[in-house]
Amino acid sequence: MSSQTFTIRAISSLKEISAAQWDACANPMRDSISQEADSNSSEERYNPFISHAFLLALETSGAAIARTGWAPAHILVENAEGQVLAACPAYLKSHSMGEYVFDHAWADAWERAGGQYYPKLQSCVPFTPATGRRLLIGNDIDPQIAQAALIQGLRAIRDQADASSIHVTFLPKSESDAFAQAGFMERTGKQFHFINRGYRDFEGFLEQLASRKRKMIRRERKEALGPGIEIEALTGSDLTEAHWDAFYEFYIDTGSRKWGSPYLTRPFFSQISASMADRILLVMAKREGRYIAGAINFIGDDALYGRNWGCIEQHPFLHFEVCYYQAIDFALKRGLKRVEAGAQGEHKLARGYEPVTTYSVHDIANPSFAKAVAGFLKQERAQVEAEIEIYAEHVPFKKS
Repeated sequence: MSSQTFTIRAISSLKEISAAQWDACANPMRDSISQEADSNSSEERYNPFISHAFLLALETSGAAIARTGWAPAHILVENAEGQVLAACPAYLKSHSMGEYVFDHAWADAWERAGGQYYPKLQSCVPFTPATGRRLLIGNDIDPQIAQAALIQGLRAIRDQADASSIHVTFLPKSESDAFAQAGFMERTGKQFHFINRGYRDFEGFLEQLASRKRKMIRRERKEALGPGIEIEALTGSDLTEAHWDAFYEFYIDTGSRKWGSPYLTRPFFSQISASMADRILLVMAKREGRYIAGAINFIGDDALYGRNWGCIEQHPFLHFEVCYYQAIDFALKRGLKRVEAGAQGEHKLARGYEPVTTYSVHDIANPSFAKAVAGFLKQERAQVEAEIEIYAEHVPFKKS
């Protein structure tokens, strides 16, 4: 394979590549991935966010397009016959919103120094702080050759667009190491994930908690459903447009109350429901025949990914029930290894979620600016490591 010739090019839309070609790289049937994956690994066999269906829906629904500051510039590695051997989702960005790895201070500092930070090149899944592969490699190319080609492609696009920098966010540690070998700077962060340690069911999970925390969770679950609230867990053909109408109302309300602009459009939810309904878990809360809250999750082969939550009525502990406890219950029933419940949220710690490290890598064109950022990242990595150690001492499990 090392002797084969290939070309590297960028495409401005997922429409330019078939789902079969993209997914053969994004989610290939490769035994080594499942064999290497363990309960703490984010390198699972199928990740819904890097699938052609999810990324295409972001584009065609108008969420991730040039007009919103997300100009697609996906990189492909092809052989002489036009077969796609590897790919990398990438966007030329005119702002730093919707990424969850914050570099606003870098942009401000560089522009105050007379530089131009935007456009920048971002490899990620828009609006999705979930770890997953960014170097998507099929089975018909040597992985090391593919990695080098994709990194070369990212740097070529940055140079062609006169972008200030490359940012690859929420990638697994193995890919972070590969980028570091190519000269990228590593940045770390933290999230809180539920790790399935072989619990037989939700009660089995509770039995491993300290008595006080176990009682707290049981009380929260009971009180969340106290005012006549019912929970529906919907997936596959059970999902209807009426459900999406209700959920979108929750989503918009939450965005408005947080003084933000919701990223996702109403057509996005219809499109993913049509193309990947079996990979969606929609948890909806109903009171007196009316939906009042909901959370959308995506189902991988090894993980459940919590994404968006919203409500139109406030009830104590309902957020914890819909977003966290229902997710744990579903994951245990499916035999999934973990639940990733999104960014931030120290309150997840008391509810059985454990601190984990997240990774991103950065390549800044200007050497002086890159040196300054490298110094900051060295201090930040030490701080993140110390924080995770402190959090790990306060997990709610029995001390034994």
